[in-house]
Amino acid sequence: MERVQKRKISVIMLFVVVCDSMRYREERGTMERIFKILPKYAILPIIVSLSFNMFAYFGTRPITNKLHHYDLSIPLDHQLPMIPFFMIPYLLAFATWIVGFIIICRENRQLCYMVMTAEQIAKLFCVTFFLLMPTEMARPEVVGDGLSVWLTNFVYAMDEPNNLFPSIHCLLSWLVFRGAMRCKKVGNGYRTFMFLYAILIFATVLLTKQHLFVDILAGIAVVEIGLYVSRNFKVYRVYYLIERLYRRTWLEPRTNIADSTER
Repeated sequence: MERVQKRKISVIMLFVVVCDSMRYREERGTMERIFKILPKYAILPIIVSLSFNMFAYFGTRPITNKLHHYDLSIPLDHQLPMIPFFMIPYLLAFATWIVGFIIICRENRQLCYMVMTAEQIAKLFCVTFFLLMPTEMARPEVVGDGLSVWLTNFVYAMDEPNNLFPSIHCLLSWLVFRGAMRCKKVGNGYRTFMFLYAILIFATVLLTKQHLFVDILAGIAVVEIGLYVSRNFKVYRVYYLIERLYRRTWLEPRTNIADSTER
């Protein structure tokens, strides 16, 4: 009986080891596929930017819910019609941001750090305005049938009409265009497309009643400020510093341990 139990335990342990090995290979394969698209040095800046974005969207609203919200609309905002069709390019902007940031990050390490740092500076401005000067706007009731109407009502249900200034939609679209202008690995056709799509997004946020005209100007302004500060004050070098600290505190000690073990 003892031998049978030992064999069962051995089989179970072998099964666990095999499963762990397969899971490790699968996870390693997934990471290798990711690194083929995004270089390793881009992972941390992207995580930081996503964290900033999550806080800007979801972290500020519980704080500002009971505060007075300002209406920054001008006559032009009330004169423009509501056109549900433009909700389609509004949502497709997410795809252009993904492609845009991948291309920027793959261009080279310095451009990746500079643009991502500029994006984070711009988001800090957004958070500041969202907290100190929360804004809101009135939306029309959207009725009718069709995909664009359904999408519009879906977005309206998910995204409250507040925290509008600056427009993050316009911010990101303008940023990927400005980053594309510094990419040497893409052609003029790509740069032209990113510029035209940014202009389309400016029109889209107005025609879907997602933003006001001043939100667009503010979105462009915080991008330009972010790029200026990141580039001229070398703020992006903080990621080079993090890299060096990581190598000294993590990679080099592990290499030394491995070398001493081999000896």
